[in-house]
Amino acid sequence: MADELQRFTIIYAPITKQHLRTIESRYYSLIRDVVDEQLSFEPTTETRNRKPLKRPVVFMATWEIRFGPQNRFRVYYDVDLEQATVSILAIGSKDGNRVVIGGEEIQL
Repeated sequence: MADELQRFTIIYAPITKQHLRTIESRYYSLIRDVVDEQLSFEPTTETRNRKPLKRPVVFMATWEIRFGPQNRFRVYYDVDLEQATVSILAIGSKDGNRVVIGGEEIQL
């Protein structure tokens, strides 16, 4: 079935490198693997941990995916269906009700 689905190209915004610096490096492969696995096909399919945002937030992202230990990590992204691209705009972590991206608390 995966052969029939359109594959999306995943593009990381340059700023995401700075965001990753505030996350322990042991989680980098988890983040990369989940992004590739979850967003390469059907990035606009809503799931329990993948949702459209009510309004664009954080670098104008329109979608959020949650994953990792206690759903701690957040990846904010936008999708261009015509170009078949997923733009990763922000990567952060949630601690309680605080979302931290690049060392700064973000209001959602």
